[in-house]
Amino acid sequence: MRVLIVDDEAPARLRLRGLLQQIPDVTVAGEASDGAGALKQFDALGADVVLLDIRMPGMDGLECARHLAGLATPPAVIFTTAYDRFAIEAFEAEAVDYLVKPVRRERLQAALARASRPNAAQRAALDGSGARRRQLCVRVRDNLRLIDLENVFYFRADQKYVTVRHSGGEVLIEDSLKSLEDEFGGEFVRVHRNALVAIRLIEGLEKDEHGHFHVRLRGLDERLEVSRRLVPDVRRIIRAP
Repeated sequence: MRVLIVDDEAPARLRLRGLLQQIPDVTVAGEASDGAGALKQFDALGADVVLLDIRMPGMDGLECARHLAGLATPPAVIFTTAYDRFAIEAFEAEAVDYLVKPVRRERLQAALARASRPNAAQRAALDGSGARRRQLCVRVRDNLRLIDLENVFYFRADQKYVTVRHSGGEVLIEDSLKSLEDEFGGEFVRVHRNALVAIRLIEGLEKDEHGHFHVRLRGLDERLEVSRRLVPDVRRIIRAP
């Protein structure tokens, strides 16, 4: 069993490494100090289990776990935390396990023995934990890449994929437009049946010679068509103080 250790505190990582070395048939695949680093390490090294701290700067453990659970071959996630009730309720039905620091070898060994791939119930619990993603984890030419949500101009559906237009270009994701609207509804608004745009970037509406409306976004030359029934919604956003 290959285990990836993720904790922002070096002494905690050292302690977990020492405990894992005492458990038969367990190998430390690597270490990371935050959620983003964990995703990169998992992509590069692979692992069967990720020991994941919850409270970390930047991408925390819950968001990292959601990204991991969305991969084609997700690892099992075992949370480690200094807070005995933090996030427990979100996983009480189908949790792999959570370990309260300082972690004991017997407790760690028992958790590893139960570890398996996250199932649908666990992924649903993660999705319902209440924390929105602040980054999108996408696969580009066999590599994982993180895109900050604040850099996204729009999401546009095209058959089974959704195009993410961001400040660095375009990528394709498999999330449905409806799921993105549900998750990011306060930050993105639907302007067409096939498009969501970033509310903070809306500058205005333009009407072409055929009477069709298009939305203008700050920092983007491209214009996106707005459905007639959704024009009032976009106007309200523009007029809002």
